[in-house]
Amino acid sequence: MDTQRFDRIVRTGFFVVLAACTVRYLWWSGLVTSALPVVCGAAVLGLAFAFTTGRAGLVAVLVGWVVLTLVAASFTWLAVPFFFLVLRTFPARTALVLVVGITAFAAVEGTVHALTAWDPSPIIAPVAIAVLAFVLFRNLHEAGRLTERVRLSREIHDTLAQGLSSMHLLLHAADQEWDTAPGKAREHVRQAARTAQENLAEARRFVRELAPPALDGGSLPDALSRLTDDVRIVGEPYPVHVDVEIAVLRVAQNALANVKQHASASRVVVTLTYLNGELTLDVCDDGVGFDASACRGFGLRATEQRVQALGGRVTVESAPGEGTVLALSLPTRGGS
Repeated sequence: MDTQRFDRIVRTGFFVVLAACTVRYLWWSGLVTSALPVVCGAAVLGLAFAFTTGRAGLVAVLVGWVVLTLVAASFTWLAVPFFFLVLRTFPARTALVLVVGITAFAAVEGTVHALTAWDPSPIIAPVAIAVLAFVLFRNLHEAGRLTERVRLSREIHDTLAQGLSSMHLLLHAADQEWDTAPGKAREHVRQAARTAQENLAEARRFVRELAPPALDGGSLPDALSRLTDDVRIVGEPYPVHVDVEIAVLRVAQNALANVKQHASASRVVVTLTYLNGELTLDVCDDGVGFDASACRGFGLRATEQRVQALGGRVTVESAPGEGTVLALSLPTRGGS
C-alpha cells in the first residue's frame, strides 16, 4: 500500500471514530441540552483536524482531544487513530513518547470514568490497540525494508550488472582483435572505459540515493538519446513524476543491454510517446529474436515488477529470427 493511500485511510478512520464517539456519548448521556457543548466540541475538533496539517497542527488537535476527553470519557476511543497518526508523523522516539502519553491519558481517564459508570472499554481498548499499532508499524517497517531491497536488486541488475557485463564483452572483443585490428581494439577499450565511468556514477548514486545521473540536469528524451542513436519522440514532452522517468530509463537501459549482448541486431529503434495521462516506450530490434513465451529471466521479471509497481504494464513480443519488441506504458497521473 502506498503512503498516500495509507494516510487517506487513517484520516478517514479518525472521522469515523469521532462520529462513533459522539454517538456513544449521546447514548450514555441522552439527548439533553447539557450534551450540546460536547457535540459542538466534537464538531470543532473534526473541523480542526480536517484543515490542519503538519506536526504542530497534529499537536494542537491532540490538545483539543485531551480537553474534550476530560469532559466526556467516551472520546477516549480517538486514541486509536491518534496512535497511527503520531507514528506516521513524528520520528520514532518522539512518536513512542507520544503513544505512551496518549495511552496513559486514555487509560487514566477511562479508569476515572469507570468509577462512576462501569464501562471497561475506555481502559482496556486504548492499551490493547496501542500494542497492536506498535507491532503493526514494526511489521510495516520490515515490509518496507524488504521492498527497498527488491528495488535495489532491480537497480543493480539494470545498471551495475549490465554495465559490468558490457565491459566484459568489450574487453574480450578488444583482446581478440588486439593484434589483428588494433584500432578497433582500442575503440572497444575506450567504450569499456566510458561504461566504467557511467557505472561509477551509478554506484555513487546508490550511496547518495539520488536520481539517476543520466537524468541530472536533463530531460528523459535527452537521457534516452545518450543511450542509443535512433530515438524517436512522439507527442509533446511534458513533466512526469521522477519515478516514472527512472522506470522508463531503467527499462530502456536493460532492453538495449540485452540487444547488445544477445540479439546480434543491426538496428534498434527506441520510441518514446507522450499521450494524455500516459507515457509509452517501445524498443524494437531486428535481431535473432527468441521464444518469448519460454524465456523469462530475472531481467524481464524485474522489469515487470518495476513497471507494475507504478500501475503500468509491459509486454515482450519476439520469435526466433523475427527480432524483438519490448513495449511498456505507464500512467503519468494518479497511479497506484
